Amino acid sequence: MEIIKPEELEMKFFARIGLDWFLVSAEKDGKMNALTASWGQMGQLWNKWVVTIYIRPQRYTKEFIDHSDRFSLSFFNGKHDEMSFIGTNSGRDIPMKTEKAGLHTEYIDGVPSFKEANLIFICRKLYVQPLQKECFLDPNLADRNYRKGDFSVAYIAEIEKIYRR
Repeated sequence: MEIIKPEELEMKFFARIGLDWFLVSAEKDGKMNALTASWGQMGQLWNKWVVTIYIRPQRYTKEFIDHSDRFSLSFFNGKHDEMSFIGTNSGRDIPMKTEKAGLHTEYIDGVPSFKEANLIFICRKLYVQPLQKECFLDPNLADRNYRKGDFSVAYIAEIEKIYRR
């Protein structure tokens, strides 16, 4: 694996967030959990390279992200079926769901990620803020995306390292 800088990523990489999805992983009390994500941003903020991810309050992985200072984002070539399984099943109900999906956990810089990933971001949390209905300038976005009122929590994190296989 080689370490690359954020500015080395090609612009077409950003389309992978919504189209190919990715896994967000963190550890709590010696256990790891991951969720499938398709919403997020990357760029510059506060003179740092950052990512922003969004996690609904009921997601089990949120407990792991809240407990940890750092988390990983894992991107794959393919693995859509595996990520779909991970995204539709909770680690509360299916312990070791990532292994049952056929993925293998590895720790990089003390943060859980996956051996099958071709791109891994190691991130350190900087800012956490729940989204609020009254802050949506277009109320249709809130109504369409949060029908249950379960507004996501935004996590802004510094990209510490990016590993590419």
